Amino acid sequence: MELLEYVESIRKFNRYYANVLGKIDQEIYNQPYPLTEARVITAIHMKKGCTATEVRENLGIDRGYMSRIVQRFEEENILTKQQSTLDKRHYSLFLTEKGFEIYKSLVENANREVEKMVRNLPKSDLSKLVTSMQTIESIYSKEHSSQPAVVIRPFQPGDIGYVAHLHGKLYDQTYQFGKMFEYYVMKGLTEFMINTEGGELWVAEVNGEIVGSIAITKSTDTVAQLRWFVLNENFQGIGLGKKLMETALNFCTERNYQHVFLWTVSTLNAARHLYQKYQFKLTEEKPNIEWTGAKLIEERWDLVLSEEASI
Repeated sequence: MELLEYVESIRKFNRYYANVLGKIDQEIYNQPYPLTEARVITAIHMKKGCTATEVRENLGIDRGYMSRIVQRFEEENILTKQQSTLDKRHYSLFLTEKGFEIYKSLVENANREVEKMVRNLPKSDLSKLVTSMQTIESIYSKEHSSQPAVVIRPFQPGDIGYVAHLHGKLYDQTYQFGKMFEYYVMKGLTEFMINTEGGELWVAEVNGEIVGSIAITKSTDTVAQLRWFVLNENFQGIGLGKKLMETALNFCTERNYQHVFLWTVSTLNAARHLYQKYQFKLTEEKPNIEWTGAKLIEERWDLVLSEEASI
């Protein structure tokens, strides 16, 4: 295929894709929050403490328009500004409680319209669709960045074995966990595959290689459990743990879970530090002698997502 044919194929896909998403946007984004303003609200939620300049440059918004959006949102109690202690010319942006409710409404509306679009697709086709989108994103990012191409995506057939392998290898080599731990992981993953209702499992890829995972499973209608959070130690330090954690917690918010908990062990210092960063609180401890032959302390950590939460 000649280069011109590739170019024309890309433009044809772009026209089709823009038309599909354009129809969705028309259904979702209307006054008082058109598309650009909705994207600003989302950006502030996703990167709490960002500056107006960061949002403007990331979204490609005119400086004057961005200034008017921030001023209006502040007047309407949608966002609040906090002056930087390092540079008093800079202000960090945060959504207020009202702003967060608006964000949740935008997410619910967007999810509803996209669900209409894909509702009748077989699950195998839906998986291919999402993977293809992730591939486009990763290839283009690789072309324009010296950073590794990172993709966080829902699991596909064949991924579960990699997730179990990552756990077995990491915990054996680094923490001397034995075969019973790998059995425990595989048993839980198998049960999850039988019934994924209310949950999801994501894998992290770097340049096409699966290097980590995280999952949310349904405990009750209002309570979720965070599980199978693992990351190849060779790929720590590039923000993958943060991306996995935010993917899982955003899923909990979108599904209206009010509470999420997890189990870990006291020796996993890096993971425990990350849980503390995201406001999880240590709530329970119990001994475990099954996995290493020595006494471990299992810990339960809890995070309240809504004041109405109860367990």
